[in-house]
Amino acid sequence: MAEEKNNPEVEEVESIDTDQQAADTQAEADAQETVEEAVSELDQLQADKEALEDQVLRLQAEIANIQRTNARNSQLAERYRSQRLATSLLDVVDNLERALDTEIESEDGKALKKGVEMVLNQFQNAFQSEKIEVVDPVGQAFDPNYHQAVSVIPAEEDQDHNVVAQVLQKGYILDERVLRPAMVVVTEK
Repeated sequence: MAEEKNNPEVEEVESIDTDQQAADTQAEADAQETVEEAVSELDQLQADKEALEDQVLRLQAEIANIQRTNARNSQLAERYRSQRLATSLLDVVDNLERALDTEIESEDGKALKKGVEMVLNQFQNAFQSEKIEVVDPVGQAFDPNYHQAVSVIPAEEDQDHNVVAQVLQKGYILDERVLRPAMVVVTEK
């Protein structure tokens, strides 16, 4: 046994075994560190993936909301497409109606008045086709959503208060949207 201890070959084998064990231990430590790094990287990638999936879901929901809003806006735009034109033509209709209220005695004047009537009828038909309705609330309860009170008069004995007694200027609505409120005189107690 003493020979084995002093034998350089045995010492060399023992040294190789020790070096091999140290190398194996280092390799195991390196492998463990690599595995831990890979697990850490995998956890980070998993967290990133979940964050991206959440972001995708949120963006899909936002896109769906935008599409619904656009569809609703398109429907409203289609529904009220004639609002601006109708609003600008209301004064024209008022003037045509005033022109028809004048008394004419000459034949030329009567022919002209007939032409104005025809033009007014065309306007009224065009308004009707676009669902534009006249607000003419005589005798109805005053509604500030559709009427604009410009004056008040005392109610007669058989009349209720807060009722439209007279219309000074007709109002118009387009699919329940007020284009112009009716200018009215309202009764009061």
